[in-house]
Amino acid sequence: MSGWIIWIACGLALLGIEVVAPGAFMMWLGLAALGTGLVVLVSGIGFELQVLTCAALAAMSLAVGLSLRRRPPRLNTQQAGLTGRAAIALTFHGREGRVRVGDSDWAARLSPDAAEPAAGDRLRVQDVDGTVLIVRPEV
Repeated sequence: MSGWIIWIACGLALLGIEVVAPGAFMMWLGLAALGTGLVVLVSGIGFELQVLTCAALAAMSLAVGLSLRRRPPRLNTQQAGLTGRAAIALTFHGREGRVRVGDSDWAARLSPDAAEPAAGDRLRVQDVDGTVLIVRPEV
């Protein structure tokens, strides 16, 4: 049996395993084995170069697979749900202060282009930096 047939068969088997037990890992190895089979078919290289070709193709395909991986969505934390909500200024000294959002008081910082609010002014939460709300005057 020719070497290229074995590589193609192994590649198809690895792709079959990926179909049965998905995890997006065997697919990249299967594609590397298929690529190696095609290289062997075209060039007729020896076994040592076949193994090196498969290793190189596996490394490249895994790198591509990792670059295509989606990042998990941000968790729906309490702070993430605050963006866009209305706030009331409690006290501000310069750019730092405290605001009330709903029934909770939060540390706050003004956005760079905002003027210092007076106590009781209505603000809007623009962003969250850890546990500090970034606010700006409500328009």
